Amino acid sequence: MTTRQPIQSLRDISPRRAAATVFALALATIAGAWMFQLAGYLPCELCLKQRWAYYAGVPLAALVLFVTLRGPRALIKPGFYLLALIFFGSALFGVYHAGVEWAFWPGPSDCTGAAGSAAPSMQDFMTQLQSVKVVRCDAVAIRILGLSLAGWNGVISAAMCAFALIGARNTQS
Repeated sequence: MTTRQPIQSLRDISPRRAAATVFALALATIAGAWMFQLAGYLPCELCLKQRWAYYAGVPLAALVLFVTLRGPRALIKPGFYLLALIFFGSALFGVYHAGVEWAFWPGPSDCTGAAGSAAPSMQDFMTQLQSVKVVRCDAVAIRILGLSLAGWNGVISAAMCAFALIGARNTQS
């Protein structure tokens, strides 16, 4: 049985461990988003768009993890750099959405601000009321330790970007 050495510096994080960390964090984050949705916290349009990074990043992280175990070594660094790019973009998008929630800047007009134009008749209004459910992008459904889920997406995505860059840096060419 081998004993693991404690991580004392960023150089001690193996590419395999970095890939496994990105994969586990990404999978847990998107699963958490789905769980909140099942619990009744409906996602807004920006929330749904933030998930795109996870839909691309989870399988890519799994692929990078597999390649660190058995694949061609030449694919590891490009895979890590692509993961870093995906989650850097996701971190920026999370910060953007959190800024919309804090009213630092305006969000898209289709999910923020006042409701749409008035219906011409009461019948039209009733039809709109029954058929349209707009989840506002500037209204926070839940805060955890002071951050909305969009804010946490920014933090978690930044961490995954960092782990991907560490994995790329520690990959032997």
